[in-house]
Amino acid sequence: MHSKLFSRLSLVCAALSLCASARAAELQSLDVVGTHFKATLSDGRVLDSAQLVGATLTVAGAAGGAKIRIDAVEPDPLPAAHSGAGRDAVLLHSFSVRGADGEWRNLCEAGPDGRRQGFPIAGRARGDGTIAPAEPGVFELTCTGGAQGKCVRFGYHPWETRAGGPSAQALYDACIRLVRADYSGDGKGTTRNGQPIDIYDFLGVQSPGNDPAHDFEAGFSPEGAVCVRHVRVKENTSLDALATSSARLKGRTGDICTEEFARANGAILFVRSPP
Repeated sequence: MHSKLFSRLSLVCAALSLCASARAAELQSLDVVGTHFKATLSDGRVLDSAQLVGATLTVAGAAGGAKIRIDAVEPDPLPAAHSGAGRDAVLLHSFSVRGADGEWRNLCEAGPDGRRQGFPIAGRARGDGTIAPAEPGVFELTCTGGAQGKCVRFGYHPWETRAGGPSAQALYDACIRLVRADYSGDGKGTTRNGQPIDIYDFLGVQSPGNDPAHDFEAGFSPEGAVCVRHVRVKENTSLDALATSSARLKGRTGDICTEEFARANGAILFVRSPP
């Protein structure tokens, strides 16, 4: 079972079997705070992800039920992933999923850095890959190699409260669009695995690397690109195709699309890439 299938499901926890070392107790609730599981037990204990290593989650989603085991938990080594302590400290989980043959296999495929880890995010995934708020106990399991996981590791945390400027949720949604090269904002990504990008903002989260081999590509809002100077993967789309198929990008492709133009037209995230 591929991790990307899980990342698109809204998962509701149905049961939790604690590892043998834990004292027997019934699960009262399982919530997600940041990237941390918080399990409240009938004896009053509240267990964080690190205390749930060895536990098996029985989860229910649109594609049916599955058993997910938490094999290990560690802090994310990327500095950008940590904007603070507590719930803002990103935890990377090693998940295994039990197959029909009874064998346990890693839930996540390897990302660009070789990691096969993931974490929960509270909410329910929309069809375009962004995540909407949902009732307690509903969460996504996302892997670090996907856009949802990458954006959290870049420092765009949808659960945070920001003072002024765009909301944390808006930044996260814009990041999803940007990473997937979803220029039109219709949920259709046009990037490919391993494609280099330089993501940045003017809020102190990500700074541009200014690699001379990169050129300004586009500016993004939560709804998609506000303009596109050049497309990231020419085999997957073109400026002409975008101008024809997307009313929001008509007259906003090519040389007119500069960083200044993008900022003036509502972009909150920016990206440079090889032209």
